Amino acid sequence: MRPSSPNADRTRTPWAWVPSLYFAQGIPYVVVMTVAVIMFKRLGVSNSQIAFYTSVLYLPWVIKPLWSPLVQRIGTRRGWVIVMQLLVGAGLGAAALAIPAADFVRYTLAALAFVAVASATHDVAADGFYLLALSSHEQAWFVGIRSTAYRLAMIAGQGLLVMLAGQLEISTGLPLVRINVAATTETPRPLTAEPASFAAIDDDGPQHVVASSNKLQLSIGDRAKSDGEALVAQVRKWNVDRGFYPAPEEATPKGGNDSPGWLARLEDWIRARFGPQRSGDQAASEQIGDLAIVYMRLAKSVPAGEEQVVQVGLSGGDPSFKVVEGERFVVTDQNWTEPFASLVQVESELDEPSSATFEVRSGNLTLAWSATFFILAGLFGLVCLYHFFALPHPAADGQPTTAASNPLGGFFEPFDDFFRKPRILALLAFLLLYRLPESQLVKLATPFLIDPREKGGLALTTGEVGFVYGTVGVLMLTLGGIIGGFVAAKHGLKRWLWPMALIIHLPNAAFLFLAMAQPDDLWVITAAVGVEQFGYGFGFTAYMLYCIYIARGEHQTVHYALCTGCMALGMMIPGMWSGWLQQLIGYEHFFIWVMICTIPSFATVAFIPLDRDLGKKTEEAA
Repeated sequence: MRPSSPNADRTRTPWAWVPSLYFAQGIPYVVVMTVAVIMFKRLGVSNSQIAFYTSVLYLPWVIKPLWSPLVQRIGTRRGWVIVMQLLVGAGLGAAALAIPAADFVRYTLAALAFVAVASATHDVAADGFYLLALSSHEQAWFVGIRSTAYRLAMIAGQGLLVMLAGQLEISTGLPLVRINVAATTETPRPLTAEPASFAAIDDDGPQHVVASSNKLQLSIGDRAKSDGEALVAQVRKWNVDRGFYPAPEEATPKGGNDSPGWLARLEDWIRARFGPQRSGDQAASEQIGDLAIVYMRLAKSVPAGEEQVVQVGLSGGDPSFKVVEGERFVVTDQNWTEPFASLVQVESELDEPSSATFEVRSGNLTLAWSATFFILAGLFGLVCLYHFFALPHPAADGQPTTAASNPLGGFFEPFDDFFRKPRILALLAFLLLYRLPESQLVKLATPFLIDPREKGGLALTTGEVGFVYGTVGVLMLTLGGIIGGFVAAKHGLKRWLWPMALIIHLPNAAFLFLAMAQPDDLWVITAAVGVEQFGYGFGFTAYMLYCIYIARGEHQTVHYALCTGCMALGMMIPGMWSGWLQQLIGYEHFFIWVMICTIPSFATVAFIPLDRDLGKKTEEAA
């Protein structure tokens, strides 16, 4: 039987609203920060624009403490939660309406910015409500549950929502075209790009994609790297010149550095002293895997003002095959009469015959993503309606903290009170640095699993990454969060703080092991990732409980928002430059750096104050 809280409406068990509240808290965050990235990519926005815009959209979660006093002093936390959920749903609906617009990027970003502000405000209200509605012991008990619910929202957003959009893309598209690709022991044949040779056809049937061949043959023998680069350039020029996709963003030439002044010198110094050591002879680096070209075109014209998006991707078979040029084409009424080309390559490491299947998919991507956001908006409206009835009415949340005649009185008092806390520098150091290793690891973990082995990665397929993180990883993360909340509630955080700090950081060494050993066995990789995810789920409990500890007092809603704002800042800044650093020093040295970053994190744990019985069940709570 759960302990009682004098503030809570005990006719409603926390199980009825804590998981759903924090699941609802996670959904808009993952939509803005992750799903929007995939959507913009599918709709043809450049990588540089995507990176810049989504970084700007992160800002409301960093600065949400600035308006947190309004949430504390005007109305009730429960009322803020309901209203913000309603506004999030409205913002998602506005995004759905903006996606088909001509200037969709601008209008969609405006809608997502609205969602971000409403979601950040919802976070402040929901966290404050959690602190008011539950006793100290219940807060410790459910911290693992709420963290797990939030993480499940991440998985649902990145998995189910994207799968829904993908299914809608298929259902609004043209008939599927499959191309079978095989690599044999035959000698590589001369290969040139001649898209113009694929003549137009006269087809009175329904619209569909026509391919020059449904079977491609490659060789497991290598061909000259220079020949391959020339072929890629030919195919790219043909497709770009005819408007099927824009020219790719140019990378810095190998051996060059376009960074300004001091930064260029710093990059060269880091790369020279800590960069990965290259092995292998020059001859090997001048050979690449064999390539083959497939030409495609639409059978009928595209209506004026509309576009048909055609995508080519691996659907099954050996992941050693990949599309190296021409994955996504936009066909309009201006270019539909021209053929477009895709270039398929087999990895040079393949030493025995193999095969794979590629699928040519097409669809109305605008309609698919607009429908996805409409469905999401409707579901969020139902969540809002559920919480209107399910959330309890804590006595402490019954009245505004300030008279309505002067709702802004003492606006800055909560901030002043926060920064006057004893040993505030130690507290801030903990909030900013406890997750320093994880803030960098989380940005590069998935790229490390996907990148080819010659770049230091593990060369897993998308399906394998989904299995590693989407099944075993989620299970271990959930288990770690639940066990962390249980032991903290049973024995108090004081007893478990150091074990949690060790368990969240030391398993990061699993990625260092993977980078050094580069194992082929999927189960070894899965076990290593599972250990890291369990440690993250278990150790993160300490961080959330300590935020509750810091926030105690008269202004706990504002103070908790300040804690989570510091957490967001501590995750954002290291994450922003982690990719830059990894590119300079390689994966193995990067994961060594991640382990070095555990030192300041451990140091902050040594200096923070903490009550012995925080989170532990007491006689009063019983």
